[in-house]
Amino acid sequence: MKIYFSHGKESGPWGSKIKQLSAIATAQGCAVESIDYSDLADPDARVDRLLGVLNHETERFVLVGSSMGGYVSLAAAQKVDAAAIFLLAPALSMPGYQHQSFDTTGQTIEIVHGWSDDIIPPEHSIKFARKTNSTLHLIAGDHRLNSSIETVKKIFSVFVSTYA
Repeated sequence: MKIYFSHGKESGPWGSKIKQLSAIATAQGCAVESIDYSDLADPDARVDRLLGVLNHETERFVLVGSSMGGYVSLAAAQKVDAAAIFLLAPALSMPGYQHQSFDTTGQTIEIVHGWSDDIIPPEHSIKFARKTNSTLHLIAGDHRLNSSIETVKKIFSVFVSTYA
């Protein structure tokens, strides 16, 4: 099983959160790839980059995205068959993003969002999770979830052991 990470708008492919989560994934026997989008500001150009990588994938994979990377992972999942999707404070219902609704039929989606997120309101994840019957973890923390990383790691570890 391979896990593809998509970072947020102002982060990088191997930021602190991705490093910590990728360590959990590799410890559970998964291969990990983190796509570098740092040269692309447009979220839909990032979706195209991810799809370009995934179009060559022949084995089962999981998509993990943080913030804008959450949008990228979910939008890409409209055209590929991901085993599951894990989103951290996903940039959903954002003005200027091409996709505002998603067909999630048959997709397993788990979301973690901080109650104190002042970048992307947690209400966006609540609305999406309710509409799609996705698993939603609302936890203490802001947009970056750094203060809650231990909780995020526990949730992610269970997710990987269940779906990867």
